[in-house]
Amino acid sequence: MSTSPVDPRPARRDIFGSARLGYVVVDSNRMTAWNRFGADAIGLHVDELDRDHLRFRLDDRECRFLIRRGAAEDVVGTGWEVDDHETFEEILGRVHAAGLPVTEGTPDEAALRGVERLWRFPGPKAIATEIFTRPVTTAAPLRMQNSAFVTGRHGMGHMAIFTTRPEQLHNYWNNLLDLRLTDYITERIGPVTGKLRFLRAGERHHSIALAHLARLPIDPIRTAVQHVNIEVARLEDMLAAYHRVRDLGFAMAWTVGQHTNDRELSFYCVTPSGFELEVGWNPVVITPELEETWEPSNYEGISIWGHTPTGENVAELMSRFGAVVRSLRSREATVPALSAAPRDTRR
Repeated sequence: MSTSPVDPRPARRDIFGSARLGYVVVDSNRMTAWNRFGADAIGLHVDELDRDHLRFRLDDRECRFLIRRGAAEDVVGTGWEVDDHETFEEILGRVHAAGLPVTEGTPDEAALRGVERLWRFPGPKAIATEIFTRPVTTAAPLRMQNSAFVTGRHGMGHMAIFTTRPEQLHNYWNNLLDLRLTDYITERIGPVTGKLRFLRAGERHHSIALAHLARLPIDPIRTAVQHVNIEVARLEDMLAAYHRVRDLGFAMAWTVGQHTNDRELSFYCVTPSGFELEVGWNPVVITPELEETWEPSNYEGISIWGHTPTGENVAELMSRFGAVVRSLRSREATVPALSAAPRDTRR
């Protein structure tokens, strides 16, 4: 009589729905351009803390974007808000079990990010992952050109990453936060095929999007993050921001259009650091009722209509060529300790 082997490891508690994207940290030396981009073009509330730090608000949180002086011209950290102490300890336990170094942020670092305390550990593509439980809120009125942003339990938005190691990055986020797979998109880009997968942390359609080129292990993006998304409450806000971006001379990456999978209406513009910002409206929300029966689908094409790419100049094309060459010469940072296939098959 044979018996099935018993897995000695304790069952892992599913923490799906207990964490969400809370803030983004950007290093840039283009502080004046970021101030103008955030306040005048996108219409965000901007707090100029000192010559080395800007903060953007979307709601009652003190910080949703921290722009600090630095040479990276890229997203260098993401902060994930965790619901409670029990979930916080579960996440830290997973990180410690993987043998990754964990550092508590200093009081000054926490204050800049608008949180009471934070802990930091390595993330994919050298983007630090930070977790916190208590954001600092403010009653100070918002000075911005938009009526409101959709945040709350949905988090501040999402980020998209171009990768040559999609399975490893998928595993990282699944092992860390139990993100669930929402759907896929296949997009033909001339002679190559782009593949995208979308991972959700809760009711927002996705908090992480991962993109790669099928059978081509190259990364054409200079920045670690391809784009960051924020969601406005009214269609009029999105259209007004689109016109301000164009009128003020900031680069537009993709015109207004609608996505196939989450049905969001949006446009993509280029930030002063070179990665893109997507300003969107009215995406699909995966309510608890939808969650019960949700099955991932595969969509053909990124957009139903619109999202027409704008022309690239010679400098931008050379930057993309340089990014491809660098990706061939170096191995992408994937945090192997947290990137193994998980036991949980619900992905």
